Amino acid sequence: MPIFWTGHLDGSRIGPTICVRASGSMDRIRLLLIDDHVLFRESLGRLFASESDLEVVGQCARTSETLAILQQSTVDVMLLDFNLGTERGTDLIAAARQAGYTGKILMVTAAMDAEESLLALQLGASGVFLKHNSPGTLTKAIHLVAGGEAWLDRRIVQLMAERIPPEREESFGAPLTEREEQVLQGILEGGTNRKIAEQIGVSEGAVKAAIQQLFRKTGVRTRSQLVRAALEGRLTRQQ
Repeated sequence: MPIFWTGHLDGSRIGPTICVRASGSMDRIRLLLIDDHVLFRESLGRLFASESDLEVVGQCARTSETLAILQQSTVDVMLLDFNLGTERGTDLIAAARQAGYTGKILMVTAAMDAEESLLALQLGASGVFLKHNSPGTLTKAIHLVAGGEAWLDRRIVQLMAERIPPEREESFGAPLTEREEQVLQGILEGGTNRKIAEQIGVSEGAVKAAIQQLFRKTGVRTRSQLVRAALEGRLTRQQ
């Protein structure tokens, strides 16, 4: 069973979202809004106009329109709805990546199920933001994703934990030690190295060493990638 299935996923511990810190910052974030509801797109445009470090370079509702904009404009973060009428956001991600887009992608959607969310992450999305959250929270999520971090709504994590078939365990990678499980759980809860160390009663150096082991076992280099690896089921518990 994947490690994140065994954690405490109640809101009192994790809160409304899971944010994973990583290094990196940007001065002005160029956004592309992709949603088949014009009113929603225009509302976001007005919201971002009040943010000095956010710039909307385009709005559209279809894959073909997205690819045309990407050819003409530099986009740092793509805000993408999953349900685009006759199209799906995951298909758009695949097309954009194939066309050479290397920027960030944040799913901004009313709902996605576990498999859809997992597929979006596998295709290169940096996270899933649910539309029931506040505008201010969306702005925060954009800044985090633009800086190389992951944004995962707690409800999405719960869905993935509940619905991903346990038989997928057969394809998972190297098992974790007890300490690595504890450190990974702390990362999933958004904890800093110091906070995780205090929670499990070890030094920060021991936490850093465990993180490096987690990186090695999953073949990743950042915490954001580690979270994605956990959600994709590339980690198993020590037997």
